[in-house]
Amino acid sequence: MVTKKIKNVPEIKGVLRSHVVEVPPCIRDCSGIKIFGKRIKSLLFTTDVAIIRNTNADAIIAVYPFTPQPLITQALVMAADVPIFCGVGGGITQGKRVVNLALDAEFKGAMGVVVNAPTSNDILRKIRETIDIPVIVTVVSECENIRERIESGATILNVSGGKDTARIVRKIREEFPDFPVMATGGPTEETIRETIEAGANAITYTPAPTGDVMSELMDRYRGV
Repeated sequence: MVTKKIKNVPEIKGVLRSHVVEVPPCIRDCSGIKIFGKRIKSLLFTTDVAIIRNTNADAIIAVYPFTPQPLITQALVMAADVPIFCGVGGGITQGKRVVNLALDAEFKGAMGVVVNAPTSNDILRKIRETIDIPVIVTVVSECENIRERIESGATILNVSGGKDTARIVRKIREEFPDFPVMATGGPTEETIRETIEAGANAITYTPAPTGDVMSELMDRYRGV
């Protein structure tokens, strides 16, 4: 019987940067997705540059509910010290503008671009023909035609189906067992583990709002 040796992992923290937003440790149990030689298991869903600079997540997924702007993309990429995946539209923002935003994001240093669920397959094909970095396609329903998304140029699927996320991931895995899938893990370790067991290669985690983090810190200052 071979006994598996537990590796000692030295950890170094500074005094000033010991207070960071940490992703749940159970995310380390997923396989990860290797992109340009970097293995990514955890992605933090945020556009807050203060949080981006103070987290232990492997990467950042920066999608926001407004028309994407190159200036915002530049600010996010400059702030991040880990790979960043930028939203380039596909919902409110459509057509050639999405393709141009994707190319601009690649030029600015993004590791990948994220398109919203309403993005047409035609636009997806044009993005794939234009850029060399991964195209991450958001999936919000189990009714989505995954095969068409993949054939149109999706590099990674980003499942964001709320309470149905694990079920959607499981259904994708039945037909495409090896295709890269990242997914929202939900609010608890239990929901994260369920999503990993369903077949997600990487987990997107939404941190607490900056105001809540600041409130906890202020309570400590007050001695509460």
